[in-house]
Amino acid sequence: MSGTTIALLLFAGMLLLMALRVPIALAMFVPGAVGYVALSGWPPFANFMKGLAWARLANYDLTVIPLFLLMGAFATQGGLSRSLFAAASAMIGHLRGGLAMAAVMACAAFGSVCGSSVATAATMAKVALPEMRRHHYSGRLATATLAAGGTLGIMIPPSVVLVIYGILAEQNIAKLFAAAIIPGLIATVGYCTAIAVYVRFFPEHGPATDKASARQVLVSLKDVWPIAAIFLVVFGGIYGGWFTPTEAASIGAASTFLAAVLRRELTRAKFFECFYDTAVTSGMIFMIFLGADVLNAALALSQFPAALAGIVKDLGWPPLVVVSAILVFYVILGCVMDELSMILLTLPIFLPTIIGLDLFGLPTDLKLIWFGILVLMVVEIGLIAPPVGLNVYVINGLAKDVPIAESYRGVVPFLISDALRTVLLMAFPPISLWLVGVLVR
Repeated sequence: MSGTTIALLLFAGMLLLMALRVPIALAMFVPGAVGYVALSGWPPFANFMKGLAWARLANYDLTVIPLFLLMGAFATQGGLSRSLFAAASAMIGHLRGGLAMAAVMACAAFGSVCGSSVATAATMAKVALPEMRRHHYSGRLATATLAAGGTLGIMIPPSVVLVIYGILAEQNIAKLFAAAIIPGLIATVGYCTAIAVYVRFFPEHGPATDKASARQVLVSLKDVWPIAAIFLVVFGGIYGGWFTPTEAASIGAASTFLAAVLRRELTRAKFFECFYDTAVTSGMIFMIFLGADVLNAALALSQFPAALAGIVKDLGWPPLVVVSAILVFYVILGCVMDELSMILLTLPIFLPTIIGLDLFGLPTDLKLIWFGILVLMVVEIGLIAPPVGLNVYVINGLAKDVPIAESYRGVVPFLISDALRTVLLMAFPPISLWLVGVLVR
């Protein structure tokens, strides 16, 4: 049996286990272990396993993950989301669809201290959903806005997904964060534009509200200064060369904890819940790392990544066509897999192909940073696209009176915005890479 055939059987086995609701880490580990033993025997596999956990989890760079998760947990439990939405709605809530736009802007701002899509969506939904329903926003627009806005949690730095991409692709995390800033702002503007266009055709879905006074706007802005200060300290420190991303994550977590304490919303129970949630999520991520490592090791033994790169080269397709095909594959895969598992599984397969392509004459490091931002974009699409769309399920669970089919209809304008933005960034790499050269020397 050829290595390529074994690799395809491994993928089939993984998908079967996932369909049987086996945990993702185990669904990757079991086929990987079977494939490794089939390709090299039991003694090499046992030798590989004895040092796998240490080799992977002793990596100092991985400490940035639980630190950024803890930072997001403190922001969630500390009530920062409420202040962000109040400030945004005071400024633009009086516009038609203004509360939905305010929710998007608040999601973007909350993402700058969170780094998790699901956490951003769920946290903002608890604040914004009741307010939108009170002002007679349709369930379709309200749930779709919060599901799409939640994806900004992984687009606006810090992003746990970008951290993992940087570790796997061996790229500078500070450069990846810099490359994500402008695309994140474009995403925010694009979502607000999608809402404006939508309510132009369906004005009853997002009625205007009363305009806040200048004093109300100023009062609401006073409450968001901690988020701005944390963002400036964390990213100013990174790009000022004062500390590394890992050190920045620890300072950000401590600063967010202090902000939550000063707001007097972080109770003893919530404090311990922050650490519990961080530990559970970190453990889940690290177990997925180990499962993906075993499966990717088996795929490497099968020579499948090298064979795939050779096939792509022999096809003679233009480089952008190859990149487009990979991104379409990510969108399809994102409909049935979560973003972390998808990236951990596929990057070792696709990176050799990307490195071998001539893309706008970019050097390898900038090529991989640009590709990482594109991957992040299509991961966003998978979070809201049917038939799964994890963010849609999360928001729909909080708005049980809204049929999930309505939520899926509502995300269509946001998916169009995502598609247009992805094409724009793929055609013009400087949009992503310009800040890299400015902020990182």
